[in-house]
Amino acid sequence: MTTPVMYTLYIDDVRHYIYIMPEVEIAPGGNLHSTGVYKLSEGETDMGDIVFDDHLNQWEYTGMGSLTHKEAGRIADYIRNYIHH
Repeated sequence: MTTPVMYTLYIDDVRHYIYIMPEVEIAPGGNLHSTGVYKLSEGETDMGDIVFDDHLNQWEYTGMGSLTHKEAGRIADYIRNYIHH
């Protein structure tokens, strides 16, 4: 994933639109390459990052209470599925 996407997350029956912004770097040849860091925000609110290992097996959420581990896990699963499809 090298372009931003929007993810809809329901928390307590309230719809939240989470903006997922991948951090990218330019690889040799000028191609964009994902760094494995995905910044999350809702509107103007920074919600932290989801950071994957090199193989997308493990992830870490760096937010300070904006999301529960389960909610961050749903977003991590979405990112992983988006990349593999």
